[in-house]
Amino acid sequence: MIRRMRLSVLFCGLMILSQSVVWSAEGDTLDSKLLPIIRAHQGQVAVAVKHLKSGVAFEYRGTVPMPTASLIKFPVMIEAYRQAHETQLNLQKSIALKADDKVPGSGILTTHFSPGMSLPLRDAIQLMIAFSDNTATNMVIDQIGLPATSELMNRLGCPNTRLHAKVYKPETSLAPDRSEQFGLGSTTSSEMLRLLELLHRRELVSPAASDAMRAHLLTCEDREKFAADLPDGIKLAHKTGSVGAVRTDAGLLETPSGTIALCVLTSHNKDQRWVPENAGNVLCANIARAAYDYFNNYEPTDDSDPQVLQVGAAGELVETLQRTLNARLKPSPKLSVDGDFGTTTQNAVIRFQKDRNLAATGIVTPEIWRALAPLVLEASPVPEPKIVNAEVLPRRPRDPVAGPPIVTAKAWSIGDQTTGQILFQSDGDDRLPMASTTKVMTALVVLNLCGNDPKRLDEMIEFSHRADRTGGTSSGIHAGERVSVREILYGLMLPSGNDVAVALAEHFGKRCAPPTDVPKTQDALVKFVAEMNRTADKLGLKNTRFANPHGLPAKPHYSSANDLARLAAAAYKHPILRDCANARQHGCQLLGPEGYHRNIVWKNTNELLEMEGFQGLKTGTTNAAGSCLISAGEYQNRKLIVVVLGATSSDNRYLDTRNLFKWAWNQK
Repeated sequence: MIRRMRLSVLFCGLMILSQSVVWSAEGDTLDSKLLPIIRAHQGQVAVAVKHLKSGVAFEYRGTVPMPTASLIKFPVMIEAYRQAHETQLNLQKSIALKADDKVPGSGILTTHFSPGMSLPLRDAIQLMIAFSDNTATNMVIDQIGLPATSELMNRLGCPNTRLHAKVYKPETSLAPDRSEQFGLGSTTSSEMLRLLELLHRRELVSPAASDAMRAHLLTCEDREKFAADLPDGIKLAHKTGSVGAVRTDAGLLETPSGTIALCVLTSHNKDQRWVPENAGNVLCANIARAAYDYFNNYEPTDDSDPQVLQVGAAGELVETLQRTLNARLKPSPKLSVDGDFGTTTQNAVIRFQKDRNLAATGIVTPEIWRALAPLVLEASPVPEPKIVNAEVLPRRPRDPVAGPPIVTAKAWSIGDQTTGQILFQSDGDDRLPMASTTKVMTALVVLNLCGNDPKRLDEMIEFSHRADRTGGTSSGIHAGERVSVREILYGLMLPSGNDVAVALAEHFGKRCAPPTDVPKTQDALVKFVAEMNRTADKLGLKNTRFANPHGLPAKPHYSSANDLARLAAAAYKHPILRDCANARQHGCQLLGPEGYHRNIVWKNTNELLEMEGFQGLKTGTTNAAGSCLISAGEYQNRKLIVVVLGATSSDNRYLDTRNLFKWAWNQK
């Protein structure tokens, strides 16, 4: 999202950013910013936002009870600190991890620690908030008592905020009907906002407890919701939740204009993919960014005073300070314009103060703003209007009337699905990053190694810690859990599990020869990648090289649109791979290390499968590669493969692909 905050910082002829702010002009209200975002979401939504300094607030379905998913762990923490404050509970008490404490899902205790280990209760709370650790949560609940959280919430005026059961322990439910309706817990966005406001005022349990709980919330590791699109350096104390059709986030956003409390609850979401760009995640990110922009779109009042800045400040005003110091001091301190007021910026301020015979405090006061004026508001000087208005800007030639459609992709290719022959292309041989379309080759190598032996497809793969720790898109399988090769291929192709790609490479790489440049390696993953490259050579893919089995950015890791079209044609000859790529969803059962079973559902990231006439094969998205897609389609018995690489957005890759299919099907 493009930053919309505009600085207008002048003093003595320059307006200077003020702490006294007018946020909305006529027709420019908080409602007008947030309602379009909410109404565009396909699912149920409840939102509450409040600027705690000014009292300006927004509420949408604020009193409607909604599922919390792991957001209920915030109230669980509150009850733990209440009991500690009233000396009923010792947060330094050592609690032991038992085998039956372990439950699947988010966290690290289940997969990384053995029964018998112990940790302080305070550390279990930290794991519950920072990593949303389910096992740690149940350990905390055991200490405070299951009914206690809901009882406290009722006393705090939040009767709809209720914890129903322990995590992954449905038999412990205190309210089976509510568990069936809401899952782990329930709340309303207005009640969650009330808790956040009490926390901000340091009135949640006690000042010391409020400070401790806020410190826990600042460590939340989830960067896919509120945190996804906020400016760098902005502090966010929050807790999130994700399960199935539910995505939630609630927290305190510390901004230059003051702290914003906000809560977004969603349920019955159409998009249930376990990917960062899940629509529920994006909704949370957009609400947080819109609220930030709205309350920080400063307009100075007539009696405004300049804002005082010192170490710890952050934001665009700090960027303006850094640009101005770079321009005023000779030689320039060459500060990084990063909006973070650290010791380097402080030293530059002190140097400026000494140069002007001012008190060397390192704090930017009104006196310093006056001495710095005029401020450097932009990264480069703005030219005079007469220069801008006299400039003749060149124009590109008009779009051709004939030929293929205009697309956003950097390169594309259209091939015959049966033969792999390239029929049409644009920059089809350019070597480009291809993100998770890599996994087509990963699946093809696995199936080639299985050959005609169905027993190999039924081999069980146990997830390693390396697979579990792989970044990016995930299948949701955890270290120690086991699943068959046949089933795990769906986890590779549907949710685009980078973790599955590593697990498959580790399992099958033992049967592969090492690369010629590392002939003695015993790393199965390295040997598997070597087999991917050998397979590419056999298929004549001259512009393709693999460095890993999943497609995360690496060197050398690239392909071309033409090569991927040829690869897709070869892959589509395997009925198992074809079935995986065409499945819109797939469920299977995982076997856990402690003997438990749990069900998992994978949703296909390929939105074209919602339309008749289109089949798989694979999506791919990274910052380096852009939005990529390999698709198969059929019309009037013409079977084609279309590859687009480097489309400008996820939506555009589908639009590009549909336009190319339509055009190709109309060619003789």
